Amino acid sequence: MSTRRPDRPSTARRTPLVAASVAALALGASLVAAPAHAAPGGEPGRADTVRVATYNLSLNRNFEGQLVADLSTPDNAQAKTVAEIIQRANPDIVLLNEFDYVEGGVAVGLFRDNYLEVSQGGADPVEYPYAFVAPSNTGIPSGFDLNNNGVVGGGDDAFGFGFFPGQFGMAVLSKHPIDVESVRTFQHFLWKDMPGALLPDDPNTAAPADWYSPEELDVFRLSSKSHWDVPVEIGGRTVHVLASHPTPPTFDGAEDRNGTRNHDEIRFWADYVRPGAASRYIYDDTGATGGLKPGSSFVIMGDQNADQLDGDSVDAAIQQLLDHPRITDPLPTSEGAVEASLLQGGANLTHEGDPAYDTADFNDNPAPGNLRADYVLPSKDLRVADAGVFWPVQADPLSALTGTFPFPSSDHRLVWVDVHVRR
Repeated sequence: MSTRRPDRPSTARRTPLVAASVAALALGASLVAAPAHAAPGGEPGRADTVRVATYNLSLNRNFEGQLVADLSTPDNAQAKTVAEIIQRANPDIVLLNEFDYVEGGVAVGLFRDNYLEVSQGGADPVEYPYAFVAPSNTGIPSGFDLNNNGVVGGGDDAFGFGFFPGQFGMAVLSKHPIDVESVRTFQHFLWKDMPGALLPDDPNTAAPADWYSPEELDVFRLSSKSHWDVPVEIGGRTVHVLASHPTPPTFDGAEDRNGTRNHDEIRFWADYVRPGAASRYIYDDTGATGGLKPGSSFVIMGDQNADQLDGDSVDAAIQQLLDHPRITDPLPTSEGAVEASLLQGGANLTHEGDPAYDTADFNDNPAPGNLRADYVLPSKDLRVADAGVFWPVQADPLSALTGTFPFPSSDHRLVWVDVHVRR
């Protein structure tokens, strides 16, 4: 959904609202407008260093309306903590995963006004004049028994797991203007329309790929939340923020319906950034077809719920991106992740991957242990200057922000990458 941030007469820096595109409004997307002075300047031919980040901040709630209630005051402890993490990382563009969708961008506005733009723990406030939010498939009833338990209803039978529409949604915040006229969303793209889709198989029948009936596949959406292409204007250059949050490859059975869906949600971006026939099958929510234009700059961001070597994802699911010829893997690390793996032990002791790359602190007994789940993957034309994961060691006072279970913020860590964007 695309709305603009309401103007507040008492705050001089706000500007009047401007109309979003008809297509964006029809989709229910929300763009929040910025003051004119927020657009970056600079000399043509020079490069801007831009920090892009993804953060599954677990700011989802159990009931519809609860997030707005929590963010309507400046006193919510978790919101204060995740806001301080964002302030200390200070990204120019950040994707928030597990941030409940609220029509009109209300929750995003409250989070900025009451938390991000107010110093938390002595950190400098941060302003994001631009934001984009749109509906999520989570919690939208499908009308079918998708988990085949004999009952229609509940989170498992929604288009994406959730107990109310928009639960576990997403938001993009930016210090740079968003080109709302060019935003593409893929909420309604059907899984069956992906050539060679890994449709799950019912192991109790002889027929292949038959977990879902033909009638269910006629409505089953690929995205468990959504896929967004959000173009951001940086000094006259467009960088496409490709945002998503594939389903966890767990909470299913031998049919591996979530594992196969996770694989294909990741594959969507691998195809989208590949010109030609590989992306020709893709259509967006307005009916426009094809993938990203050749030569476009992009950053794929989000909690992909897939580790290269460990965890339950389908083999090579994340390798579709990490080994892609158009994508750079900056390999962000943290010392805190290494320390946590050693201190927590359990499943971590059996992992093949280097714990320095972990971005999520999951249950260690019995599984899955800490994993690399969250990614910021720029196109190869965007030269990487630096990268990291906000996961301080315990001796660092800032480790109180990440903590241990039950976490004061989230079981995921903010992942950031600095890239050079040439004008």
